Amino acid sequence: MARSAFYEESAITTREKAERRSYLIFHIASIIVLVIAVLLVFFSLTYVPALLSNDEMTGADKAIAVVMWLLPILFLVGFFFLFRYLKRKFNVSFDYTFVEDELRVTKVFNGKSRKHLHTFKASQILQIGYVESNSFERIMAGQNGKKAIPLTPNHEPAEGKKFIYLLYSSPAGKQIYVLECRMELLEFLVLAAGRNKFESK
Repeated sequence: MARSAFYEESAITTREKAERRSYLIFHIASIIVLVIAVLLVFFSLTYVPALLSNDEMTGADKAIAVVMWLLPILFLVGFFFLFRYLKRKFNVSFDYTFVEDELRVTKVFNGKSRKHLHTFKASQILQIGYVESNSFERIMAGQNGKKAIPLTPNHEPAEGKKFIYLLYSSPAGKQIYVLECRMELLEFLVLAAGRNKFESK
């Protein structure tokens, strides 16, 4: 029977100031290249028709001229999507919400846009433990090169937190996830999944 429980916390990057600056740089760069691309498209409305109506140029010359005009626009649009992709790599955090024997994990970009990643059901958690423990090494050794999926932006846990792992069973197979949390969340997970699922060593 499900326990009535609710708990929330977040794994926030320990390099927030530097990552926020990097996010802003790529964000501004994406806006700049998009504006330039839009301006070139606007100029194309007059330049390209005038170019095509030039009787002094051959058809091949016209085609080359149009392609040479459009290439910078395509490159700028490409850079826009590249910068947009890169900025979402910075200032990322993860929200953990434990509700009624379920752990819901959401990825947060720059403190604004959110993307739901996973819902872990306690009944499908096979094992819980500390990343620093021998049990984690044993599980990883049996994964045949399959890596754990990090649900934290940090390489080292923040003060007062621990890296824990969840060995989870889903229709796609078994997978290991790494979270960064306080003891309170770990206790909720252990109580929900069962104390026999917790490996402390």
